[in-house]
Amino acid sequence: MAENVPITELEPQFSSDDAAATPWAEAREILAAAKVYWLSTVRPDGRPHVTPTAAVWLDGALYFSTGQTERKARNLAQNTLCVVTTGCNVLEGLDVVVEGDAARVTDEARFQRLADAYVAKYGELFVFTVRDGAFHIEGSESEVLFYELAPAKAFGFGKGDSFSQTRWRF
Repeated sequence: MAENVPITELEPQFSSDDAAATPWAEAREILAAAKVYWLSTVRPDGRPHVTPTAAVWLDGALYFSTGQTERKARNLAQNTLCVVTTGCNVLEGLDVVVEGDAARVTDEARFQRLADAYVAKYGELFVFTVRDGAFHIEGSESEVLFYELAPAKAFGFGKGDSFSQTRWRF
């Protein structure tokens, strides 16, 4: 799958005078390398829900998992719009925010690629088996749901000697 190349814009109102827009390739590297992400979903009553999650960047999208009965799965069943953030909790580096519509992965051809991507990134911490057309965490009978978040819009917040806010529109 070819990755979308976004329109890149620097938001001067929220950037230092000497700031430049962050290239999408740099943000994509952050998305691929991060180990912890924060997923924000909306509860059925409209209240926000935020939780840490593991994810992989593959074919131009973030992929994350959840158990069927977890709050994030129940939220996504009602409203698939969500936000994923990652970066650093210090005042230097780059934080990345991805907005989009999470789509449940049901394509069996991608199942094994995702399982392999998780092992490649996280080692034995997340080992998924693919059987009966579904994901399972190794040693469990419970089905694991996978979601694809293809960016609709993303933001990069550069911090350090110069601050920048970059927007990428897909």
